[in-house]
Amino acid sequence: MAKKDKKVTNKENNNKDNKNKKSFFKGLKAELKKVIWPTPKQLVNNTIAVITIVLITTIIVFVLDLAFESLNKYGIDKIKASIQAIESTNTEDSSNTTENTVNETTNGENTTTTENATDTNTADETVNENQTTTENNVE
Repeated sequence: MAKKDKKVTNKENNNKDNKNKKSFFKGLKAELKKVIWPTPKQLVNNTIAVITIVLITTIIVFVLDLAFESLNKYGIDKIKASIQAIESTNTEDSSNTTENTVNETTNGENTTTTENATDTNTADETVNENQTTTENNVE
């Protein structure tokens, strides 16, 4: 008898499933009848409006992207150039100071020119003078 009970419950479940499916599709059909569908003219107008707004937004974003990219590129180049200028002046100053101390110890006559080397305006001239005097001392 247990087998008969199982068969009966399976048939009842299948009938309920079929009724649920049928009622679902009937409800779906009823809801779709309530929908107010746009006319072809409204559909074309709405589609054109959406495409136009998307294109305008795309153009705005593209222009802003180019503007910020160019600003960023030139801004970064200026920052890099200023950093390199600062680093080069720092390295020149340190190398000038080192060369000046070497020249002071090797050449007692050049003390006045090495004192001027600390001034940033005449640092390049002093380096050239010191290099020529050290070359003369070496020879």
